[in-house]
Amino acid sequence: MNIICDAGGTIQSCQIDGDFFIESADDAASTQYLQALAQALMAGQSVQSSVQSVQSVQSSVQSSVQSSIQSVIDDHPDCRLIGTDAAAIATAFARAITAAAALARDTNPSQSRAAHLSQPSRQQNPSSASHLSHLSHADADADYAERWKQLEHSLVMFHDHPRMPEEQMRIDEAWAREVAAGTRRPTLRIWEWAAPAVVIGRFQSAADEVNLDVAERLGFHVVRRCTGGGTMFIEPGNTITYSLYAPLDFVQGMSIEESYRLCDWWLIDALRRLGLDVHFAGLNDLASQYGKIGGAAQRRFPISHVDRLGQVADAGSSSRAAGVHGGAVLHHVTMAYDIDATKMTQVLNTSREKLADKAVKSAVKRVDPLKSQTGLSREQIVSHLMRWFLRDYLTDYADEARQ
Repeated sequence: MNIICDAGGTIQSCQIDGDFFIESADDAASTQYLQALAQALMAGQSVQSSVQSVQSVQSSVQSSVQSSIQSVIDDHPDCRLIGTDAAAIATAFARAITAAAALARDTNPSQSRAAHLSQPSRQQNPSSASHLSHLSHADADADYAERWKQLEHSLVMFHDHPRMPEEQMRIDEAWAREVAAGTRRPTLRIWEWAAPAVVIGRFQSAADEVNLDVAERLGFHVVRRCTGGGTMFIEPGNTITYSLYAPLDFVQGMSIEESYRLCDWWLIDALRRLGLDVHFAGLNDLASQYGKIGGAAQRRFPISHVDRLGQVADAGSSSRAAGVHGGAVLHHVTMAYDIDATKMTQVLNTSREKLADKAVKSAVKRVDPLKSQTGLSREQIVSHLMRWFLRDYLTDYADEARQ
């Protein structure tokens, strides 16, 4: 959360940063949604009025803005905020206001003040009902297997060559939009990285998440991906990343939470066949009996038009449309094969608030790499993942789950 105040203590701007997700019809809707949330936070708030009573600022500000934030959420039913909620946003804003108020006591009144503190904490969404919530695990597996079996008929899977981080980000969004437009077949791509990188989520602040000077000195490329969620620490050879670009029909009728389970269903099964008791942790983390393995992020792209020149545009934006295509879901996962814990803590910022919100003592302890969990080389694990699709696991699951 970043706020900027003028000399009189009036909040001039507010930016909501964090490792959350927004599902909406298009980018413009997401932007407008965030702007509406920021306006609700700023309305009637003043740092100057709180300077004399800093201790009471956080609780009073939090209670006053939470209802305003909830009203904005309720007024935008077409935008889905995932990974945070009104209470978490209000808490982060109250912390930033408290910091600004404390700063105001020691700052020349003629100077503008800025404060940033604490992203909105990640919240799970237990009230979000899945269309499969009433099914047994066997029936859910059968549904997943059937969807993957249908997708497999047109799926292209390949192990990509090394690419620079900036190109990886461009490809991910471009290929998802092409699948949405019907100009690319469904694809599952296993990445290779050509350089170390820090990949921040769509709504995160690079300055808040990364020690930028250290990252530059150590040769890390800081890039932003098109999906929400948290920061990824990447070193070539130490991570395994894949992207799935699938038609939106693949997740039809599913909640966001359930679509994560579907998209990673094959991966969970493949890793279990290596002897790991892999499961989902929260919305988008993957973990085993030994610790966290990695995390996923996802974004749905709207139904697109393809004009007569073959150019892709969001639905409704082209009068020359030659056909309408069914949209796409982009789902990508990064898993730690190995990790340089010391270097990671040098490059990444991890605030005390974030650690407290996630109930962990350090970012390092949250991850237990695949190398230590399996004893296999990275190449062996990648080869195992590729071979999963060459076997009859989909048919086996669909048949066995229904017995």
